[in-house]
Amino acid sequence: MTPHDSDARPLSDVVGELARTEQASLSLGEVVDAFGASALAGLLLIFGLACSLPLPPGATTIFGAPILLLSPQLLLERPAPWLPARIRRRELPAPEARGLFGRMAPWLRRMEAVSRPRLDFLVGGVGRRVIGVICTFLGFVLILPIPLGNLLPGVTVSVFSLSLIQRDGVVAAVGYVLAAVSVGALVLAANLIAAGFRTLLSTLSIA
Repeated sequence: MTPHDSDARPLSDVVGELARTEQASLSLGEVVDAFGASALAGLLLIFGLACSLPLPPGATTIFGAPILLLSPQLLLERPAPWLPARIRRRELPAPEARGLFGRMAPWLRRMEAVSRPRLDFLVGGVGRRVIGVICTFLGFVLILPIPLGNLLPGVTVSVFSLSLIQRDGVVAAVGYVLAAVSVGALVLAANLIAAGFRTLLSTLSIA
């Protein structure tokens, strides 16, 4: 597959092709090139979905780092996605990559089937920049070693990205709801950890 040949194709088709690759390994740069020069939202969707799946420890840092680098580009309205050479060269073992993309493709097809252009003001101009700010924050969350802390932020990034790809403001509204839930869950988790820490200190001081 060459860069730019996927620009007019559904993202699910591109992901399905990646799932069938016979290469021994697949770099993040090759994934970037597979989606074409204008596939910024598509890349965010893929990395967001990757972070939403059950992954071994440390894997969300690998997939969260591109989100953290790509999301601010929504604010700058860059014409093409950009990643530093070090991240582009990062290799994904082919068996794991094929399994990952294979699991993504059916979900992408379902999401593409139920979304369409509507409420454009939520995904264009100011709306796109607001989504960029939220996804940048969620990218910070995803690179942190928080147990089970990747699911909601990853799903939220994916939903926002789909809204940009399909120009669907209704999907963007769902993304805002998920973002609020994600922040609420993070605040609750932080309060529980702080309360547990205070209880531990109190117990130790009494002993």
